[in-house]
Amino acid sequence: MFFQKLRVPIRLKIFYQISKLFNLRKNSSFKEDIPKDVREGEEIDLEKLKKYLSEINFTENDLSISQFPSGYSNLTYLLKAGEKDFILRRPPFGAKSLKGGHDMLREYTVQKNLKSQFSLVPDVYHYCDNEGIIGAPFYLMERMQGHIIRPNLTEENSPGKEEIKKISEQMIKTLTLLHNVDINDAGLSELGKINGYNQRQVEGWIKRYQHSKTSEIKNMEFVAKWLHNNIPIESKASIIHNDYKYDNIILDKNNFSNIKAILDWEMATVGDPLLDLGTSLGYWIDKNDLPELKLFQLSATTLDGNPNREEFLHKYLLESGSKINNPVFYYVFGLFKIAVIAQQIYFRYKKGFTKDRRFKLLGLVVISLSVMARQSIEKNRLSNLF
Repeated sequence: MFFQKLRVPIRLKIFYQISKLFNLRKNSSFKEDIPKDVREGEEIDLEKLKKYLSEINFTENDLSISQFPSGYSNLTYLLKAGEKDFILRRPPFGAKSLKGGHDMLREYTVQKNLKSQFSLVPDVYHYCDNEGIIGAPFYLMERMQGHIIRPNLTEENSPGKEEIKKISEQMIKTLTLLHNVDINDAGLSELGKINGYNQRQVEGWIKRYQHSKTSEIKNMEFVAKWLHNNIPIESKASIIHNDYKYDNIILDKNNFSNIKAILDWEMATVGDPLLDLGTSLGYWIDKNDLPELKLFQLSATTLDGNPNREEFLHKYLLESGSKINNPVFYYVFGLFKIAVIAQQIYFRYKKGFTKDRRFKLLGLVVISLSVMARQSIEKNRLSNLF
């Protein structure tokens, strides 16, 4: 017990007690996503957009706009023109203050090319690099409707243990199918270079963290150094999603274990599939993780029917036929990368580029993930860390 208390920073323990006292955790529902009014500070000039869409003969109907409230990175809007629905994706406000990421043309191109080889990609319609229209590059794509498993989904609201088991198995199988897509047939061989990929990833995420730091976090510094000293060579070259988790998966509302589409391809590239696996494991919280660390669930993986991280890894290796020498490296890398993404968003919030109140606590998320990463390193395993 002393060891557990020692590993959890006091800020996390205090917030956990406050969250229990005031019930700060908001439960999710298992249903189709419903867009809401556009958030303050993230408005789009509808008249300029309507004029532009008319000029490219995309639509001449009256245009209305709403915003999907979930997600922490690129912004997603629903546009309605008469009977036609479509999605507009643009970078977050303040993205220019951070180096790298939010390349809308890359995201558009990946989906356009990958569709021929991997059907679970929404159709894309148009890309615009004229920032004078809405203040940033954007693209338009198909609206995919279905159910999404959001973070903090409770047992009483979930589809049930057996259904979750089927969904998790299909999720793992789908990841292996993506990793087996022929890069050349998909026309994506120029998307990235596999040689030296792992080293570039580790060094790149360390640099992003240093650029977005708002305070000193000793565990993050420890993990960064460990990753740099333990970089493996690439296992093979694959198309990788780089953000593969439950709330980027749309499920068929008539058959929950049927995956209709994968969303959010903004970080997709050619790379090592085991790093992609590591990112998914980084989002995976086990039932027996400490409650202070389960507070910031980024994916609803503690629902009954889900495997733990070790079981997830085993199922992936069986399904893909892959071998892995140091699974801890890939899991720790996933945790570190997710922590850096959270830090980058928190940096934008601290700088005042976004007023989204969800981002206020992301500094604690970074601390939580760094605790998990260091514990995995010291225990040399993925599950049963405490």
